[in-house]
Amino acid sequence: MVSTSLSPSKEEQTIEKWKEGDPARRAKWWYSTFHTVTAMIGAGVLSLPYAMAYLGWGPGTMFLLLSWCMTLNTMWQMIQLHECAPGTRFDRYIDLGKHAFGPKLGPWIVLPQQLIVQVGCDIVYMVTGGKCLKKFMEMACATCTPIRQSYWILIFGGIHFFLSQLPNFNSVAGVSLAAAIMSLSYSTIAWVGCLGHGRIDNVSYAYKHTSTADYMFRVFNALGQISFAFAGHAVALEIQATIPSTPEKPSKIPMWKGAVGAYFINAICYFPVALIGYWAFGQDVDDNVLMALRRPGWLIASANLMVVVHVIGSYQVYAMPVFAMLERMMIKRLNFPPGIALRLVTRSAYVAFTLFIGVTFPFFGDLLGFFGGFGFAPTSYFLPSIMWLIIKKPKRFSTKWFINWASILIGLFIMIASTVGGFRNIVTDASTYRFYT
Repeated sequence: MVSTSLSPSKEEQTIEKWKEGDPARRAKWWYSTFHTVTAMIGAGVLSLPYAMAYLGWGPGTMFLLLSWCMTLNTMWQMIQLHECAPGTRFDRYIDLGKHAFGPKLGPWIVLPQQLIVQVGCDIVYMVTGGKCLKKFMEMACATCTPIRQSYWILIFGGIHFFLSQLPNFNSVAGVSLAAAIMSLSYSTIAWVGCLGHGRIDNVSYAYKHTSTADYMFRVFNALGQISFAFAGHAVALEIQATIPSTPEKPSKIPMWKGAVGAYFINAICYFPVALIGYWAFGQDVDDNVLMALRRPGWLIASANLMVVVHVIGSYQVYAMPVFAMLERMMIKRLNFPPGIALRLVTRSAYVAFTLFIGVTFPFFGDLLGFFGGFGFAPTSYFLPSIMWLIIKKPKRFSTKWFINWASILIGLFIMIASTVGGFRNIVTDASTYRFYT
């Protein structure tokens, strides 16, 4: 008599393990610090003085401070909601969305916004990495034959065809740590360089001279640029998922400790760069403040190289959840067998897609504004507040109720205004741009 077993086969277990990813939760609290720093402090910090040039001293400083406080609050909410249901860990933004909005509506609300953030960041990082690599080589080798910017973006993108084969978050911890150190370093060089440079001759802090309509759209884009600088929420739950959790010591304790450390580093990077960069160059500041600095040459060249190292790590932090989603989809819907071939095909295709868009539309400031409004405002400013109201149900007209509704209303305004402004500016700049030059 032959007995049959209902236990899954070895092949089925392998597929399930691949779908779930690495189940190990070994990360310490400081992992969340440098992963969050890597995810948050990126290309956006270098455009903050440019955003200030359109907003001015008062409104610009106020909006920067308001964004810091609002997103710290929503980060706290995300961390608390990670284990808001007994016995369940919401390891992905979409899982929490399903719990809050329902299994059918949740993915349609959360997934598009999260993908816009993750894919948008990776596109911007392609552009940033290529531009800073080009700047570094021009400063390091003044006699070398100039190479087109498009080629530098292609060179930067080529690195990710190799790094994208690293399997999961734990495997990119070293890259992420290096990226976090670089972000603090080049932010410090940026504001110290601006301070050492001093104010340019005839510096003006008046609003930029342009038509009323154009100025309004540029202000809207500036709001998006600041929103882009607060980007860590899109991968916060994935980061927290790597931390062990017990009833005595839930993951929210070390994760919040790490997030506070990340926001402290965020503050000592963002505020000096924004305020001192604007002080030095006024309305004539470039959309990447490092591009405006020339002396000392070796230090500015080093800062550009640090940006390259940082965005290499940031690209991988944002790409890992997308890789996992694509691989699950390929296995579940197309019956693609798990293995090296799956990883090679899906991840290489994703890198090639972001590389193509980055080479085609290398408008750094406009891309920041567009993606900052369209994706970052929802995921960082108001989606966590909506989910908090639905799940936690704070008492109407209480302090928490008012704070969450204020975040929702402000976030909606930022999303609409900066998306419109960023898209309009991309169209305007594309009309006078020679593609692939």
